[in-house]
Amino acid sequence: MKSDLEIKYNVLEELAFQPNVDETQIGVEVENGVVVLTGVVNDYHKKVEAEKATKRVKGVKALVGDIIVKYGTNYQKTDKEIAKAIVKSFEWNMLIPEEKIEIEVRDGWVNLSGEVDLPSQKDAAKHAVKNIAGVKWINNVITIKQVIPPYNIKEEIAKVFKHSADVDAEGITINIVGNVVKLKGKVHSLKEKNEAEKTAYLSRGVFKIENELEVVD
Repeated sequence: MKSDLEIKYNVLEELAFQPNVDETQIGVEVENGVVVLTGVVNDYHKKVEAEKATKRVKGVKALVGDIIVKYGTNYQKTDKEIAKAIVKSFEWNMLIPEEKIEIEVRDGWVNLSGEVDLPSQKDAAKHAVKNIAGVKWINNVITIKQVIPPYNIKEEIAKVFKHSADVDAEGITINIVGNVVKLKGKVHSLKEKNEAEKTAYLSRGVFKIENELEVVD
């Protein structure tokens, strides 16, 4: 089992390897495997990349992303400008059913809501927004329309897990409660926990996921 000091060193090392991230702008604190990232960056994409890099480090059990995004005067955008840019981005992306998604922007914070047919459509919407200049944070609460019965959803997820090279299906229990998929059990890294959630979203009929997987060494 890694010590908190070892995890901190590995996180800093991983951040240093990211071409779009200046590790000197980011503070790293670790307590019992829980990593807290702090600091200020001038682009939302840098915040995302720093968090992704941290999740790849073995021994990280949870991540608290407290990095603040502050754009310089040359890159500051009004909420109206951000909203118009998002609408235009959605219109150009064939994967995004823009008529089904509601967009709200307040002080650079973007809220996406509505209901779509596929998890890939929800993910595409968030991916499109994160590349918009001026965006400080994204709250993606778009829901997925349920198209198959709950008992079939469980079978679908189990099949997808079985064929995933990044997920150890043996340690994961799948429960369906109403329209919610609950993942329980133990995994070996935060990356595997996140991959399990992403993989579950690939299954047809998944509406919402509660990821309660525990990370153990």
